[in-house]
Amino acid sequence: MNNLRKGYTTGTCAAAAARAAVKALWGPGKTEDRVRVTLPRGEVIELPVTVRRGEGWAEATVIKDAGDDPDITHGAAVQVRARPGGRGITLKAGRGVGKVTLPGLAVPVGEPAINPVPRAMIFAAVRDFIPEGEGVELTISIPGGEELARRTLNPHLGIVGGLSILGTTGIVEPMSEEALRVSLLPQIDVARAAGFRAIVLTPGRRGRRQAVEGYGLPERAVILSGNYIGDLLKACAERGLKKVLLWGGVGKLVKVAGGIFNTHSRTADARREIVAARAAAWGLPPEGVQAILSANTLEVVVQILRGFWEERRSREFWDHLASVASKRSRELVGDVLEVGTAFLDLAGGIVGQDEEGARIMEDLQHAG
Repeated sequence: MNNLRKGYTTGTCAAAAARAAVKALWGPGKTEDRVRVTLPRGEVIELPVTVRRGEGWAEATVIKDAGDDPDITHGAAVQVRARPGGRGITLKAGRGVGKVTLPGLAVPVGEPAINPVPRAMIFAAVRDFIPEGEGVELTISIPGGEELARRTLNPHLGIVGGLSILGTTGIVEPMSEEALRVSLLPQIDVARAAGFRAIVLTPGRRGRRQAVEGYGLPERAVILSGNYIGDLLKACAERGLKKVLLWGGVGKLVKVAGGIFNTHSRTADARREIVAARAAAWGLPPEGVQAILSANTLEVVVQILRGFWEERRSREFWDHLASVASKRSRELVGDVLEVGTAFLDLAGGIVGQDEEGARIMEDLQHAG
């Protein structure tokens, strides 16, 4: 990982493009093909830029380089068009840059989705090149950004029309788990601002779709956790939420019953062992335990248990395992959250659910 190449955030690209555009707007002579910009920690970098001028405007384009990070905006053109006008510095969302429509984010409703640090970087980059008594209007665009945004959390966060301009350090750290975790947190703030004190955490988009379309849970209350279930539980507790329903595929969430809160397979994968040990304690014969340990998937494990036990006992077992996952989750956050759990199969059917999970689910169905 140490040999991976770092990149630059959309915020850094926007600041660099804004600087070049404003310099070209009021500056005489030849335009620049490279531009310097200062990052939040004081480092000065230089990025290639393309500048063009028209009557009463100048536009600069910086191509986003995310380094070796699999960032969906890698290679995107970040464009800033500068025009004289207004007072001070005005930021506008052009094509492919989203606008905020829901409260709870760091940017007010109605504003372009440009986070506070990139805003400050843009202002600092252009301030010295605006003539005294003049104002400038900066329109930031990312062609193709509206389509790219559909692959992000922006639609769920109420950011419409395109991508967000992001970045806290100005640098993209390749394969950064911290960046991914942080990107999930605004969902909680949006849900809280919408009045929800009970939310659903689900690892993937399939679980979210099943929750909303299959069970009528309110979309704003259903939050993607990815593999970072523990981090999201802690964030919910820190933000004053009261109840959390863990909701998702049995193969992912059963790990929580074993105290595994980062569910990526490279971190820990004891799904079969967790189920086998609990099932053995419930009296499953040795051949059943061995069948579980040899199974390829948890879907197969569900069928194995139905083969050894009657349907009612099998369901009671999975309900019990859901209650264990909830107990482990409460212990993680110091019992400041009420936590329930629901395990799903691939078709969206509930394999197991504890009593608290059923209560939270019912409350949210009525809230929706």
